Amino acid sequence: MISISMADYEIYLESNIIYHLPEHLKKIYQGRGLFVITDRHVYDLYHLKLAHILSEYQVQFVVIEPGEKSKSFEAYRNVIDTLIEKGIKRTDLILAFGGGVVGDLAGFVASTLYRGIPYVQIPTTLLAQVDSSIGGKVGIDLPTGKNLIGAFYQPKLVIIDPELLLTLSEREYHNGLAEMIKAGLIGDKKLYQYLLTHERVRETEIASAIQVKREVVLSDPYDHGDRMKLNFGHTFGHAIEKKHHYETYLHGEAISYGMLIALEIGIMMNETKPELFDEVKALLLERKLIKEPLLAKEDYKDHIIHDKKMTAEGLKFIVVPKPGEAKIVILKPEDLL
Repeated sequence: MISISMADYEIYLESNIIYHLPEHLKKIYQGRGLFVITDRHVYDLYHLKLAHILSEYQVQFVVIEPGEKSKSFEAYRNVIDTLIEKGIKRTDLILAFGGGVVGDLAGFVASTLYRGIPYVQIPTTLLAQVDSSIGGKVGIDLPTGKNLIGAFYQPKLVIIDPELLLTLSEREYHNGLAEMIKAGLIGDKKLYQYLLTHERVRETEIASAIQVKREVVLSDPYDHGDRMKLNFGHTFGHAIEKKHHYETYLHGEAISYGMLIALEIGIMMNETKPELFDEVKALLLERKLIKEPLLAKEDYKDHIIHDKKMTAEGLKFIVVPKPGEAKIVILKPEDLL
């Protein structure tokens, strides 16, 4: 088992660790009431198995619809109403069992209901395992932009089981690879080079991607400086998702186009070498994360006005001079032309 320590909690990574879930929960929770927030797809796949594994607890499920549209005020309110109807107490434990949408929504519910209920992240997608379940950012979307309402609220524990990835579609698996490619580009050259030649990842690579995020988060817990580097590709990626109503592109696909736009801007600012753009483009095409013709930044620049990194001086933007190294620059409106 791989154990990774964050400031306030542990991340445990091991194949089939889900079968040992009770012993890990007992390290942080002595009660019996468990409230599992999940989506319809994951519920259909795993609820009988999970109920059996957690048979010594009083388990109740709250099920949302899959997809980004469930990160909304309406879904948030419905989940809270359902939890209260089911009798949740402040001393009970919430399990976020699903992908990034489930984790973000469940974490935000946990951070706000009764002014805070403890929760555990059990991510079931590669994207969530290497990214959204780590770092304590939770929240929901607004019509004007993604993740505009949220909080920093740390889980008590993160349990990562790579065996849960076996039920993912090829497209959803590649969706997670995009975040791993990003992690390699901003902070781990060795991981990036591995991903250039390998489509499937092992526990070792999952742990490496988590370590990139861990180091950045621990150095800047509240996103005032270096943590912004984790948003490489996300400024335009979020704009792409929003403009297409979260229907056309998965998150990893949108940030893949966003990474290429960021590399293009880096080249324009003499920060990035053109050959890196070509190499990343070829990789993303091979992993079916992008298609040609590529999306153009001009079509999305009006959608980044509400980006959380916009300041009076301009937009704090992430460029990558070379694999394993990221840099924050300030973009003026004219830089986006």
